[in-house]
Amino acid sequence: MEKYKEIERTIIKTYRAHLWAPFVKALKEFCLLKENDKICVCISGGKDSMLLAKLFQELSRHSDFPFEAKYLVMNPGYNEDNLNRIKENLKILNIDAVIMDTDIFAIANAQEKNPCYLCAKMRRGALYKLAKEMGCNKIALGHHYDDVIETTLMNMLNSGSFQTMLPKLHSENYEGMELIRPMYYIRERDIVRWTNYNELKFLNCACRFTEGISLESLHTGSKRADTKKLIKELLKYNPLVEKNIFKAPFNVNMDKIVGYKHHDQYISFLDNYKEE
Repeated sequence: MEKYKEIERTIIKTYRAHLWAPFVKALKEFCLLKENDKICVCISGGKDSMLLAKLFQELSRHSDFPFEAKYLVMNPGYNEDNLNRIKENLKILNIDAVIMDTDIFAIANAQEKNPCYLCAKMRRGALYKLAKEMGCNKIALGHHYDDVIETTLMNMLNSGSFQTMLPKLHSENYEGMELIRPMYYIRERDIVRWTNYNELKFLNCACRFTEGISLESLHTGSKRADTKKLIKELLKYNPLVEKNIFKAPFNVNMDKIVGYKHHDQYISFLDNYKEE
């Protein structure tokens, strides 16, 4: 049996309960996929997006209704070694992806301040533009369960706001385009287990701005890395802390909220408070 077929079997057999089942659950629960949708599955080269592509390939063989998935690698300016690694993994996994070259890294890294913010903004805009040109109406990203809880906690601790990563949202600049996150219920540790089981090696960080920085440095000093460490510490306090952070945005009690934003309007609890 060819290697890619063995890898596909591990998704629906060995790790069915941890990868395939939560993937299908998110699709159904959040209504992420509809008949005749054209999905642009975005592949960055990391473990998450590569798994996402394989999940959509599997879904295309089992779906009850027709849809189309197109696979896109938006190259922001990877060095030759990283780009070759991506191409090699696409071949190993039997993913027929289109590689679109851009100069985003070069433009972002030329800025003295906030190159990471500019890079992220440009990459997002490029993905929407390319997906639109490919005739797609939805973009699928590989954000998972752990990304959700980290984002929720980061917003609370660093921005003083309670907001999370949504399973889907409409594009503000590209009419008719929607972003979806089908791996919403998949744990990162299970993605790592699947990767190691199949002896796959994906990119960790391909950013040109961080080239020459040690791997240890890449995993320290960032807010997300610090948040990962904090969550590990909180698990000592309560082993259910990850589950509870994840559930919190599903269980907001509006009677106990001091204020909230709806679109551009701020609503205070005083607006509906009746003095006795």
